[in-house]
Amino acid sequence: MKKFLDKFELYLGSVFLSVTFIFVVINVFTRYFLKFTYYWAEEIAVSCFVWVIFLGFAYAYRSDELIGISAIVNLFHGKVRSVIRIITDLLVFITSAVMLYFSYNYTANMTKITSALEAPYQLIYASIVISFLLVCIYSIMRIVGSVKKLKNHEEDEL
Repeated sequence: MKKFLDKFELYLGSVFLSVTFIFVVINVFTRYFLKFTYYWAEEIAVSCFVWVIFLGFAYAYRSDELIGISAIVNLFHGKVRSVIRIITDLLVFITSAVMLYFSYNYTANMTKITSALEAPYQLIYASIVISFLLVCIYSIMRIVGSVKKLKNHEEDEL
């Protein structure tokens, strides 16, 4: 179970990516060989793809694979690197918290529905809210871990 929770964004994202792929392939096949399309298939594919993107963003941050942040932190060494890591994680937390607030308000007050399936857009935009919530949680976890690590190095030097 722990292994699943460690990579649940990847597993959930894989399901959404598979659904996207299946619906795109089916729609291409029916369009070119059977001369008709499922008008709702594109909505499902795009909706699932949005989920893939935002879950991937959360996982990339969690696993420290965002190139811009890593590039900044890797410029420094020792205690300075730890302090820079804390500052960048704090900035990511602040930015994500602001985005979480605005995306939640936007999604919660949305009344639009999709044209083909007549599904609420809230189902699609919930991916943004969940993504920024996860990034906020991961930021706090990383900040706490970095502060503990920095304190342990300071205690070792005494």
